[in-house]
Amino acid sequence: MHHIAEQAEYDADRIFTLTELGYCELRFTNQQVLHQPPQVLATIQKYLLPTTRQRVVRLPPSFLASRLEANRGPAPWGAREVPPNVMPDTLTAAAELLPAARRALKRYYGYDNFRPMQADIIQSVLAGQDTVVLMPTGGGKSVCFQVPAVVSEGLCVVVSPLIALMKDQVEALKGNGIAAAFINSSVGQNEANDIARAAVSGHLKLLYVSPEKLLSEGFMQFLTRVNISLFAIDEAHCISSWGHDFRPEYTKLGALRTQFPSTPIVALTATADRLTKRDIITQLNLHEPKVFLSSFDRPNINLIVRPGQDRVGSVVDYITRHPQDPGIIYCLSRKTCETISQKLQQKGIKAAHYHAGLTPNQRSAAQEAFLQDDVQVIVATIAFGMGIDKSNVRWVMHYNLPKNIEGYYQEIGRAGRDGAPSTAILFYSFADVMQMREMVTRDVPARQAQLNTAKLERMQQFAEAASCRRKILLHYFSETLAHDCGNCDICRNPPTTFDGTLLAQKALSAVARARERLSVTLLIDVLRGMRNQAVIAGGYDQIKTYGAGADLPYLDWYSYVHQMLNDGLFYIAYEEGYALKITPRGYEVLKGELPLPLKKFQPAEKAEKPTRASRKAATEAAATGSPEARLFEHLRQLRKQLADEQGVPPYVVFSDATLQEMAQEQPTSRMAMLAVSGVGMKKFETYGEVFIQAIVQHGPPRNVPAGDDELAFGGPTARPKADKPTKAPADPAAVNDSEDATFQLHRQGLSPLQIAEQRGLAESTVKVHLERAYTKGLALRLEEFVTDTQLAEIAAARTQLGGAPALRDLFDHLREKYDYFQLRLAGIRLRK
Repeated sequence: MHHIAEQAEYDADRIFTLTELGYCELRFTNQQVLHQPPQVLATIQKYLLPTTRQRVVRLPPSFLASRLEANRGPAPWGAREVPPNVMPDTLTAAAELLPAARRALKRYYGYDNFRPMQADIIQSVLAGQDTVVLMPTGGGKSVCFQVPAVVSEGLCVVVSPLIALMKDQVEALKGNGIAAAFINSSVGQNEANDIARAAVSGHLKLLYVSPEKLLSEGFMQFLTRVNISLFAIDEAHCISSWGHDFRPEYTKLGALRTQFPSTPIVALTATADRLTKRDIITQLNLHEPKVFLSSFDRPNINLIVRPGQDRVGSVVDYITRHPQDPGIIYCLSRKTCETISQKLQQKGIKAAHYHAGLTPNQRSAAQEAFLQDDVQVIVATIAFGMGIDKSNVRWVMHYNLPKNIEGYYQEIGRAGRDGAPSTAILFYSFADVMQMREMVTRDVPARQAQLNTAKLERMQQFAEAASCRRKILLHYFSETLAHDCGNCDICRNPPTTFDGTLLAQKALSAVARARERLSVTLLIDVLRGMRNQAVIAGGYDQIKTYGAGADLPYLDWYSYVHQMLNDGLFYIAYEEGYALKITPRGYEVLKGELPLPLKKFQPAEKAEKPTRASRKAATEAAATGSPEARLFEHLRQLRKQLADEQGVPPYVVFSDATLQEMAQEQPTSRMAMLAVSGVGMKKFETYGEVFIQAIVQHGPPRNVPAGDDELAFGGPTARPKADKPTKAPADPAAVNDSEDATFQLHRQGLSPLQIAEQRGLAESTVKVHLERAYTKGLALRLEEFVTDTQLAEIAAARTQLGGAPALRDLFDHLREKYDYFQLRLAGIRLRK
């Protein structure tokens, strides 16, 4: 938030104006406050924002508008006309900050345009308006508070529920060149003190904290010394006891409004029903918040429901067909997680498990292995995933039925965050419903049990649906889809309808003759003529309809009986061992008074049994497709190498979507690389030249755009046309010649900056050339880059971190004193 600069030559009561949008801020020294008339003091006390050396009052537009007319007329305390030199130049309206926000989006994130609704949300936040954002996972919620934080004065404090979430977000922000940090239980006291000093001095733009840390007495007192621009409450649905992920500590965050009455708050969540949204607004004490409800549609996710039989086989089949695609399998119990993970490993699939029963170190190791692409599959309970920013998760499976649609929606949202086609598979059986029903009603008040049951039934309806699943999903969130989505199993393979009246009459007759004591499973056994203990003990093998449906397999009957349940022919008496009871509608069908159409059961296709050889062949096929596919795989491996060196997840380097665009456009110049979506200035400085050289060395590029090799961030950038090559392609020999030319200039005594200027290259490119020369054994003037004293300090730090730490860990440990070029050279020198 930009403030009115303190004007020594004018009294504070004259530094006052009405901004076009948003809040106006006045700065008073303590001495000035003492000399204001009573009505002014009342206003100051109402809208006071505490800072270190002065008082700042942020006045809302409604307050100003009621007292001023078009920047004229008396202020509340009779202020005279505002001096001309204090007018527009010292105030920046939110609308005027939007161009700066767009420049920040390009510079730090590498994107030319905001996604739908982001610009409106950012404008609301910049205007000082309390804001509520309901946006699907992968929709770009973080940008809605990160960009305002970057373009505003002061610090944005982000409340986040999980350590892993904070760590991932901060790593990504640092990778983009944004000053960010987190304070939680994993941060030592010395590091926390350094972070606090950076926050007070204004060198930090975003600080992530847990709600417990934020609300501690000492930390709240510390925040009064900081110029805070914004509070961002991430995963805000945690505040509601009606929500699917209630966290009691979130309910105390309303204290922020009391302690910081004039600081805007933005609350963000990927999923919230009407009650949860209401709780977010009331419990955070938001003042007339602007609510943004983005579409909950994630059209890139293919929604699939499969029968709950042979789940392990189906899982292995799918992974075998997609050997390069990372994915998450959600299970109901810890034991199931471990069992599935072990079975996948036995099939040669790189998998790990994650649940709350593991030690913190074990959970951290499993999560890091998944984020680093060291394992393809993570098998987890719902304890895993909140805030995980891994953008290239290509599929999510639910091994068991989730307890509500909110949780299901949030969990499938972890797939396809980069917008690429992804898949969500739900395995469903009625046994899951019975098991989950017991879980959600056990040891809870009657009202909560009733609500939990209602939500479970909506989840069951989604799983058993015979119409477009996306329509059902969006309808739950009060959103209407005009047409069928075309990207769910129902739309892709619409069921065939047939007259199922006779089948229904057989089932209804069996239930009636068994005196309504049959569960779903037992009914199917009776219809199919099975002779098991339950059938014989109940005498059900003696009824007339015993074996009347022996011509149909179990799965067919299972599907049809559940369709009958959905059509209201039966209801389940849970208190009587899940016995089926016939409804009045059911008796109408039984008597032939009402026909019943059914959807023909269609079993899922089953792949051939996978072998290690078939998995290897599938992997090789993925890497030997089109030239673009081969280049993408080459860039993916380079990304993994760089990420491992720096100790960050691969998606922090570049997302899959960005690598796909690189493989398609094949940029070989600075301008062309910066035009790739997801390549900002900081990312280019860190990685750009390395990826350009990888593209050049991989083979002749499809396109090398002409023009100046500069890019201004003041406006949109024209994307190079792929079908109009304007330069002869470079070749690997030319790259080697270029490196040699750099080395020769270094021998002549030129610095990297001087070489870059003389050769027309980026300084980062020159450093890459010199590093490669040193790796090859050529002599460099190392003292210019790393002195003996510095080398000793770096060596000591490496020893403290275990001998061969990731570059990012070393970089952070040394408080960013040395750049990556120096650290890499030191590492090479120490290994020689």
